[in-house]
Amino acid sequence: MRKLIVAASVVLAMMAGVAHAQERNLRIAFDVPYEPFEYKDDNGELTGFEVELAEAMCEEMNANCEFVIQAWDGMIPGLLARKFDLIMSSMSITPERAEQVLFSEPYYNTPGGWFAPESFNTDVTDMEAMEGKTVGVQRGTTMDTFVTEEMGGVVSIKRYTTADDMVLDLEGQRLDVVFVDYPVGEQTVLSKEGFKEVGEPVKLGQGVGVAMRKRDKELAEEVNAALATLKEDGTYDTIMDKYFAYDIKM
Repeated sequence: MRKLIVAASVVLAMMAGVAHAQERNLRIAFDVPYEPFEYKDDNGELTGFEVELAEAMCEEMNANCEFVIQAWDGMIPGLLARKFDLIMSSMSITPERAEQVLFSEPYYNTPGGWFAPESFNTDVTDMEAMEGKTVGVQRGTTMDTFVTEEMGGVVSIKRYTTADDMVLDLEGQRLDVVFVDYPVGEQTVLSKEGFKEVGEPVKLGQGVGVAMRKRDKELAEEVNAALATLKEDGTYDTIMDKYFAYDIKM
């Protein structure tokens, strides 16, 4: 009997060891605030579409996840310096970024949108009319790249660390128009009186993916599998419907 008890104890210990080994400890970086994707609620708790999706993804992966707040312009340097393991902060997949990091399959795609005071009546596609206007963008984003490449030398570009700072300058009449991720503009600009959407939304990049270090191929496979499961079992749609009135899936 003693031998059986000892043997059973060894087996249980081995099973516990295997289960523990299968658990991952991951740090995921978010740029906050970037409502509705990641922001702090009235109680100071981190929430938002990507935060809730990350929580569900971690549960599906059997991972213990720690959330890290990181300014946008330090995202890729912080990842490469091993300050965190994943970026899940509306990072559009571009060829330039793909040279530095490994992306998951895209998990959503939203366009960039133009937002301005109601008094703004300029066609944002008319470079002659836009000459001398001041355009706000968040530094290092695909919106920044688009405005720089398409309008550089025509408009004055003001770059911001956070979307909130950019919106404050728009309210303070220090900007003529901002170009920002469309849902962010809806939440942070259109929710205020005296502002409107101008022009047409612009589709940028190849969608948004989770960014990892290039050598973390096994992790990328687990992330892709977890996200696929969340889409298949309806969890993704439940989270999406909480924050958006339209489908943002790829």
